[in-house]
Amino acid sequence: MNVIKSISAMLLASLLFVGCKEKSTEAVSDAATGTAAPKVKKEIAVANLQTASFTIKGMTCAIGCAKTIQEELNGLEGVQNATVDFDKELATVSFDKTVLNPEKLTKVVEAVADGKTYKVSNMKL
Repeated sequence: MNVIKSISAMLLASLLFVGCKEKSTEAVSDAATGTAAPKVKKEIAVANLQTASFTIKGMTCAIGCAKTIQEELNGLEGVQNATVDFDKELATVSFDKTVLNPEKLTKVVEAVADGKTYKVSNMKL
């Protein structure tokens, strides 16, 4: 009985070892192709630059909520810089007004997570 258990344990360990190897080479090949290359932002003309500040309700933490929203905003085409302050529940976004508008910014923030967690209010340009 112990021999069967030992053989089963060795088979299971070897399957896990081989399975993990395949996943790690897959991750290396993705990194080699450059799929995670940083996005280069276009320069925004000073005449088109606009700054919006707004309140975000529904954030429960600085790392999970505020940082995620900030990364989403900074990833948008036309955003020069976005900061989200968890303590003040305040976001400030500098953006190209020919590419984005306050309504699009609101939709992006409110769509983060499940689409029901965050609410934007007090939009000031």
